[in-house]
Parts: sequence; C-alpha cells; structure tokens
Amino acid sequence: MKSISILFAMVALSFLLSSPVYASDAGHTSEAMEHAGQAIAHGEDGHADVMKKHAEESLHHAKAAEKSHAEAHKHMTESIKHIEEAIKHAGMGHAKEGAKHMKEAVKHIRQSGH
Repeated sequence: MKSISILFAMVALSFLLSSPVYASDAGHTSEAMEHAGQAIAHGEDGHADVMKKHAEESLHHAKAAEKSHAEAHKHMTESIKHIEEAIKHAGMGHAKEGAKHMKEAVKHIRQSGH
C-alpha cells in the first residue's frame, strides 16, 4: 500500500512539474505566430525595418518552441528557415518578398501542431 501511495505521489509531482513546460511552449508558439502576422502586415505595406523587427521576434520564439517538442521539430525548423530568409530580405529592403517567406513560416508553425 505504501508503494502505491509513493507511486501516486511521484506521478502527481511529475505532472505538476511538466505542466509549465507545456504552457511555456504554447506561449512561444503563439508569440511566434503573433510576430509573424505583424511581420507579414508590415512587409506587405513596404515597411522593411518594422517587418524585420517582428520577424526577429518571431524567430526567437520559434526557436524556443522548436526545442520544446521533438515531433514538431521538422516544421519549426522549416519555419525558422523562412523567418531567417524574411529577415535577410527585409535587410535588403525587399519587404514584399520577406512577407512571402513569413507566410510560409506561418504555414509550418501551424503544421507543427503546437
């Protein structure tokens, strides 16, 4: 009986300790999406500097989300490639091309299942 209560306590403790991981991952994914949307909007409006700032924020959060779940790794990695391309194009003043890459990034973030 004592081993059952110890087992129950261990399971409860592991659940409580792991729940912040799930919450922080969802936060990073939603932050990546929010900044990606802002980057797209500013890119389509021709605001390369502002688009770049939002794309950099999106990249930061996408990388954090990528580390959280191995099964979503592939899509988050692909989204990071597109975000980096968007930042590169924004740096060259190609806002509309950057926005296209951010749209691809958003598709992959959604497919990551977070």
